[in-house]
Amino acid sequence: MAHVGIFFGTTSGNTRKIAKMIQKRFGEEWIDKPKNVNRVTAEEIAAYDRLILGTPTMGSGQLPGLSADCEEESWEEFLPELEEIDFSGKTVALFGLGDQVGYPDEFVDGLMELYEVVTERGGRVVGAWPAQGYTFQQSQALVDGHFVGLALDQDNQGEQTEARLEAWLRQIAPEMGLPL
Repeated sequence: MAHVGIFFGTTSGNTRKIAKMIQKRFGEEWIDKPKNVNRVTAEEIAAYDRLILGTPTMGSGQLPGLSADCEEESWEEFLPELEEIDFSGKTVALFGLGDQVGYPDEFVDGLMELYEVVTERGGRVVGAWPAQGYTFQQSQALVDGHFVGLALDQDNQGEQTEARLEAWLRQIAPEMGLPL
């Protein structure tokens, strides 16, 4: 088993694509193959001491899932299982996708739901990301002027994704035991 597990929810495939980019950046000896949360168990996630979790934000700030008109189950349905995990001693980094133009009042809100589950169960979240460079009205995922994880907008700022992702990975690498 690699050092870091990466798990994601997705609707359009964009979050999966980012998860694969992260895994490719470090390689299989460091990060296991990314897995969709609709195909895993809580035990699979709990097996890792270092995790990267990714999610898009749907509609009015929801996690992806059936009530958000997704075709498959996702984070919404998996959240009760995630709430059973003891995250004490675990280091977790979060990344989220959103649309700051189409949904300026809910930009990457889904990140906060994952953040709360992890921190309420003793986990340490790393990788806060500055809100500068984005144009949105509000986000529940902000704490002290920073997003609780990497915020990406493939719809309106896709050209910035690779640079933001690389900077974020360099930021979290020491905390996750990953090589620079």
